[in-house]
Amino acid sequence: MDLFQSTQGSAKVPDTATAQEFDILILGGGSAGYSSALRAVQLGFTVGLIEKEKLGGTCLHTGCIPTKAYLHAAELAEESREASKYGVNATVESIDMGKVRDYKDGIVAGKFKGLSGLLKMKKVTVISGEGKLTATDTITVDGTAYKGKHIILASGSVSKTFGLEIRDRVLTSTEALQMDYLPKSAIVLGGGVIGSEFASMWNSMGVEVTIIEGLPHLVPNEDPSIIKVLEREFKKRGIKFNTGTLFEKVEQDANGAKVTLADGKVFEADIVLVAVGRGPNTAGFGYEEQGLTMDRGFVITNERLHTGVGNIYAIGDIVPGVQLAHRGYQQGRFVAEEIAGLNPQIVEDVNIPKVTFCEPEIASVGYSQPKAEEKFGAENIETTEYNLAGNGKSAILGTGGIVKVVRQKDGPIVGVHAIGKRMGEQIGEAQMWVVWEAFPEDVAQFIHAHPTQNESLGEAAMALAGAPLHG
Repeated sequence: MDLFQSTQGSAKVPDTATAQEFDILILGGGSAGYSSALRAVQLGFTVGLIEKEKLGGTCLHTGCIPTKAYLHAAELAEESREASKYGVNATVESIDMGKVRDYKDGIVAGKFKGLSGLLKMKKVTVISGEGKLTATDTITVDGTAYKGKHIILASGSVSKTFGLEIRDRVLTSTEALQMDYLPKSAIVLGGGVIGSEFASMWNSMGVEVTIIEGLPHLVPNEDPSIIKVLEREFKKRGIKFNTGTLFEKVEQDANGAKVTLADGKVFEADIVLVAVGRGPNTAGFGYEEQGLTMDRGFVITNERLHTGVGNIYAIGDIVPGVQLAHRGYQQGRFVAEEIAGLNPQIVEDVNIPKVTFCEPEIASVGYSQPKAEEKFGAENIETTEYNLAGNGKSAILGTGGIVKVVRQKDGPIVGVHAIGKRMGEQIGEAQMWVVWEAFPEDVAQFIHAHPTQNESLGEAAMALAGAPLHG
């Protein structure tokens, strides 16, 4: 059956006359929850969507969208500062963080209004309030019980704090996005995606930044070749980082904050950003009481996202794996189609594209070289790296970086990794290569427009196919 067949004239119009009983009842209106709701009404189901705060969840209000708005403002500041290299005599007189925040808030408000209108237009019943799973077919919201033939749990994530007191000069990303001033200096605890993005943003805005990462390298989940380039570029930009040692304590007073590491080193700054990742938001929702299997706060499901209890599914950040909005979108659609009996295709986490929006940007999908060698054997893996120094558009933009492609020997491409200005925009084609198990010899025949950074993917494919052009 065509996955989209039921969206045509054969689909029934959802009946919302019975407000307290639904075909599908969803707890959480973030990326995973609302995408599931929209796909479910396309498939003819009645849907109730429960959200205690604002529709759109972390991604829209305190994550993806607001941080990228700030990063765009930071990019403008950086480019203005560097403009004289290109013959444009521009200067940065100051950065008004109040106006930057207003710009960010305007983007968020517009997207929130659009999403709210879309759900209303599609006849999704939005239930405002704090929900709790009180039976295998019931979620109670502020004393009112709502029933669902199927239940989808999508309660999202929260910032990890490692028990640190979040106030004044010690912040998570949520508080940092509400600041109306720029600190002179900042310590970022955590060198993963969130930490690297904030460090990059603040550095572009003129803040003195130091990253503290307990693991040996920044962005530790990326391919070693990508990590090497990022650390080199961060050093060039003046972003300091201390890796390989965990922090022991964080202190603050009216004048600033101080971080002490396990080896006794002490770092001081105006503020400390706690960017050590996000954890599942599952406490107090009644999941364990209804017999769901939990592990470190995550809801455990089978590969088709069923919890093993009743008709209850779990999706998004509460399920172990990469915590990304687009993974939530995909899982939301997947479960709606699963309930409809369409038998949708499983997408493994390794095939979900990832972008870190620091400067330079990182884009990756599939296996890194070490992971590929672990899975397929080192002797069965081939790689190539194309340096962006050979790419015309990258030279125009003034960016360095690489594209690295990993393949099975004489076999398909299993990983694509890139770093450079705006390289996140190339992840779409890279994902198709990996998911469709394309051979370098096949994609090397694609014609990539000139001059674009997209050519760098073609150059890497040609090199891995044994016929490099500009390499």
